[in-house]
Amino acid sequence: MSSFKNNCKAILDDFKQHLSLKQIKIIKRTYIWGKRLLIAVLLWFIFVVCFVTHLEPTEDGIGMNWLNGELRLLERNGWHITPPWVWVAKVQTTPMRVSVSTASRGYSAKLVQFNSEHYEEFIKTEGWYFYWWYNRLSFNIGYDRNEEYRGFRDVMRAYAYSAKKYPFITLLKEYEAE
Repeated sequence: MSSFKNNCKAILDDFKQHLSLKQIKIIKRTYIWGKRLLIAVLLWFIFVVCFVTHLEPTEDGIGMNWLNGELRLLERNGWHITPPWVWVAKVQTTPMRVSVSTASRGYSAKLVQFNSEHYEEFIKTEGWYFYWWYNRLSFNIGYDRNEEYRGFRDVMRAYAYSAKKYPFITLLKEYEAE
């Protein structure tokens, strides 16, 4: 093992002999700035993950404060900066077609839209979680790849076909077989 250390020391000494003092300072300065840049990028990533939420124009956010249990609706699209104890679940507000896939001639589809004004009733009924993650790990692909229900669309389909009518879902149109 000592011969390995001696060989490494000899290589390092040989390397230092071929470099000028100015080149060694440049290497040290590059190393220091590289570390600073890496730390800055890591801190920026942590900031974005913990504090920043982006809402598209077709989305509203339901913010849950985990310290006091308070709910609030984020209706303005764009970037939102929240404390790390406030988590925001995104809900789509655009009309979406939901249907029960079937191989028979009986066809049933509905055009529904989430009504953000009644988000508190929605949370009382459904509970708060990240709705985009809902049913993501299901291996049931349905009849058609285009008819997969994942995320918030799956939640909307359940309430659209429920026997009870809820104020947070608006039925825009109902399609049926003729």
